[in-house]
Amino acid sequence: MDEYKIKLIQSVVVAVLFLLLKFLINKLIKKVSLKFEYHKPRIKIVSKLISLLLFSVALGFVFIIWGIDQSDLFLFISSLLTIVGIAFVAQWSLLSNITSTLIIFFSHPIRIGERITILDKDYNMEGQISDIRIFFIIIKTTDGEYVTIPSSVFMQKMIKKNK
Repeated sequence: MDEYKIKLIQSVVVAVLFLLLKFLINKLIKKVSLKFEYHKPRIKIVSKLISLLLFSVALGFVFIIWGIDQSDLFLFISSLLTIVGIAFVAQWSLLSNITSTLIIFFSHPIRIGERITILDKDYNMEGQISDIRIFFIIIKTTDGEYVTIPSSVFMQKMIKKNK
């Protein structure tokens, strides 16, 4: 068989595996979200992040299959990661907030609509969780004001669920 056709078949296999893994992981995320009654925006964010990671891995395999010179590929990826790394050092809290949002999604016992008190040594804040976004938690206070808290800060505070 022609080498071109073999590479094409291998690329199709990688694409099918990517789609299959994406489907299975999204199904798992939906199961977890139904079990813990997570809202659709949270599910959408986590699904997009995981899909991006899977796509990056699949793209790497396709590059290897088609014989892109590994030293050139390594140079490109390391340059890209260096730029991204510098951006994250400049804004280190971005990565921290994304990671915190994933942790909150999968293992934190709070949900949108629940009433909580954030216990702080200087100032306790009471309110209802209005939304959980990729970087922030939005809380509607008892005064009717909306307070935005970075996910990483939220993870560091003691949270009391109110009844």
